[in-house]
Amino acid sequence: RAQVVMMPLGVPKVPYRASSEGSWQYVDIWNVLYQERIVFIGQHIDDDLANRVVATMLYLDSVDSSKHLHFYISCPGGSLTPSMAIYDTMGSVRSGIATLALGAAYDIAGFLLAAGEKGMRMAMPLARIALQPPEGATRGQADDIQTEVNELGRLRDCLYEQLAINTGQPVDKIHKDLDRMKIFSAQEALDYGLIDKIVRPPKYASSSLSIGGVGPYNASF
Repeated sequence: RAQVVMMPLGVPKVPYRASSEGSWQYVDIWNVLYQERIVFIGQHIDDDLANRVVATMLYLDSVDSSKHLHFYISCPGGSLTPSMAIYDTMGSVRSGIATLALGAAYDIAGFLLAAGEKGMRMAMPLARIALQPPEGATRGQADDIQTEVNELGRLRDCLYEQLAINTGQPVDKIHKDLDRMKIFSAQEALDYGLIDKIVRPPKYASSSLSIGGVGPYNASF
C-alpha cells in the first residue's frame, strides 16, 4: 500500500553541519540559507522584512566581507521607505552582492536587482522584471500632499540617476521609458543593462526558453 507523505507545516527543517568537524543538526531552511550567505526576498517588502534583510546583510558583512552575498529575488515590490533601506545598505556593505531574479522582480525589487555588483546580476529565463515610478499614499492638507509629491519626485530622480549608472542608459531615456510601468523579459533586461547574464539550467540548453541565455547554470551563481 502506498504511503502518503504530507507536506510539512511551518518552516521546513533540513540537516545542516556548520563545519566539517561539527555535528549534523536539523535547522530551519532560512537559517541554512543565511549561513550560506543567501538572502531570499520572496514577498512584498515591508518594514519587518527590510529590517531582517538589513540586519542579515550587516551581520554577514561583519563576519566575512571577502565573500559575496547572494540575493534571490522573487518579489512583487514593496513599500518605498523600507525598500530604500535595503537599497542603501546594499551600497554600504563591503561584501560584493550578486542578485538573481526568479519569477518576478517588480517595482522597487527591479531596482534592487539592478543594484547588484556588475557582472553578478542575473535572471532565470522566464523571469520578468518591471520598473515604474515610485509611488506613495498621502492624505491630509494640500501643503502636506504637495510636500510628499515633491519628496517622491526627489526619490524618483535619485533612483533614476543610480539606474543610469547601473545600466549605462541615459537618464533622459530612463525618465521616458519609465513614465509608466515597463515590463522586461529576461532578454530585454539583459539588453537594457538591468542584468548581466541569463542563467540557463542545462535542461533548457536546447529549448527556445534559453535564447539569448548564458550558462552553465550554477545554483549559487
